[in-house]
Amino acid sequence: CPCGSRRRVALRSPQVACKAASAVLVKTLRFVQNVPCFQELPLEEQLLLVRSCWAPLLLLGLAQDRVHLETVESAEPSMLQRILTARQQGERAPAPGRPQHGPHLPSAGDIQAIKGFLAKCWSLDISTKEYAYLKGTVLFNPDLPGLQCTQYIEGLQREAQQALNEHVRLIHRGDEARFAKLNVVLSLLRSINANVVAELFFRPIIGAVNMDDMLLEMLCAKL
Repeated sequence: CPCGSRRRVALRSPQVACKAASAVLVKTLRFVQNVPCFQELPLEEQLLLVRSCWAPLLLLGLAQDRVHLETVESAEPSMLQRILTARQQGERAPAPGRPQHGPHLPSAGDIQAIKGFLAKCWSLDISTKEYAYLKGTVLFNPDLPGLQCTQYIEGLQREAQQALNEHVRLIHRGDEARFAKLNVVLSLLRSINANVVAELFFRPIIGAVNMDDMLLEMLCAKL
């Protein structure tokens, strides 16, 4: 039922999962900062790249560290409950479809997309080198508006993909479809909204999330 995918869910143990996600984010940004080609880019270009891909990089890190997500349905009131409560309190009933105040909780469909991505990674038993090449492919995205070093970044992305392909052909000679399967992992990443990732892993511990400010502070810090 499509209604089920819109149910609101929350982490069963938010402090545990959020702490794990924060540690993975720090580790991910440290990995990014240690890529020599990334360091050669102007700071503005670095920030553009990180702001656009921090969520898929984080999810790759969660998969690599095998962080499991346990979720529960939230106690968010139904539309009927909101209407009845509002009438009892003499307030105007919320209009159907109108967004309510307060934090946006990820839906069951959002969570299922993340869990599906993690399960796909684990089923492929992706190696450390493969994760590194996948992260390079995600990080060096030449299609972002505002980039100046487009050709250089495009070349880096192509190198990451070529390195992944060569590694797969060397290590997994009997699995001709593995490179395609790893690219399916990248396509699954593109379907996951960064705002959902921020709400799920960071709002429970830091409140209103401004990921741009947080990323800027972390990227400029000596991690």
